[in-house]
Amino acid sequence: MKSAVITFPGSNCDRDLAVGIERVTGHAPIRLWHGDQTLPEGLDLIAVPGGFSYGDYLRSGAMAARSPVVGAVVEAAERGVAVLGICNGFQILTEAGLLPGALMRNAGIRFVCRTVGLTVENASSRFTALYQPGETIHIPVAHHDGNYFADDATLDRIEGEGQVAFRYAEPVNGSARDIAGVLNAKGNVLGMMPHPERMVEPQHGGTDGARLFEALAQSVLERA
Repeated sequence: MKSAVITFPGSNCDRDLAVGIERVTGHAPIRLWHGDQTLPEGLDLIAVPGGFSYGDYLRSGAMAARSPVVGAVVEAAERGVAVLGICNGFQILTEAGLLPGALMRNAGIRFVCRTVGLTVENASSRFTALYQPGETIHIPVAHHDGNYFADDATLDRIEGEGQVAFRYAEPVNGSARDIAGVLNAKGNVLGMMPHPERMVEPQHGGTDGARLFEALAQSVLERA
C-alpha cells in the first residue's frame, strides 16, 4: 500500500501515524509538507494527522484547510483515493468541505484524554471492513475541540446513508448523537476524532486500531 502522511505547522501525531501505518502494513508512508502543491503518483491512502495545526488559531483546522497541499488532497479524494483524517485531521477535512459537519469545543470546555469505547456503525467501508457491525472497540482520544455538530437534516441524512462510521459508546465530548467518525458519501474519506494509530500494538494496551489500517491494505489488494 502506497501511503502518505502530511505534516502541518503544529502537527504532533504525524510520526505516530507514519509509524503505525508502517507497523501494520509493512510499508513506510511518504512524508509530505503542508506547502507541497502536488502529490506523488499512485497513492492509495493520504493520512492527515492529529495535532494543533497553526496553533488552532481562528478555528481548529481552518487555516490548515487552506494550505496548498489540501487542494491536491481534495482533487485526489474526488478521484477516489482514500483519505483518512484523525483528530485535527478530521477538523481539517470538515473545514476543507470533504466531510459534512463541524468540530466545536468540547462540552464542559475540557480537554479529553483517555481510551474510549466506540461502536462500529458502518462495517462495509474500505476503512472498517475488518470490524463487525455493532462491535465495541477501544481507541484513545485526546482533543479539546471534538464536539461534532451538524444540523438535524444533515444528521438524519448521514445516518440514513450509512456515513456514520463510529459512535461513542458513552458520552465523551458532547458530539451530536455521539458521533465519533464520519464517512463521505462515496465512502473513500473518513474523519474520526479517536486515534487508531495509538492502538496498533499490544504494548499500547490493545490492537483495535490496527484493523483499520489492515482493512485499507486489504482493500488495495482487492482493487489491484
